Amino acid sequence: MLIFRRVRGHGMVPTMPPNTLVIGLRFAKKLKPGQIVIVSRDGKEQIKRIDQVKGEEVYLLGDHPETSLDSRQYGWLPGRSVRARVIWPRNKLD
Repeated sequence: MLIFRRVRGHGMVPTMPPNTLVIGLRFAKKLKPGQIVIVSRDGKEQIKRIDQVKGEEVYLLGDHPETSLDSRQYGWLPGRSVRARVIWPRNKLD
């Protein structure tokens, strides 16, 4: 199942500037570092890059560290918080 979202904020610049349309694939296979994902945290969705995977948890970072709210502030998240893996625009690291 596909989901469509728009990037809000500057946390993923330069990879995905604000207002970039992204397409995510639900039921993504194995999560791995480098993948860009749509994640739900505290009832809000974010688009971030997986930096590390440890068991059933993920550590997420934005591509623009100066403006990104990510795991450096809120820590590891359960893998089940990942709603989808971004498949478009294509991720050069995926």
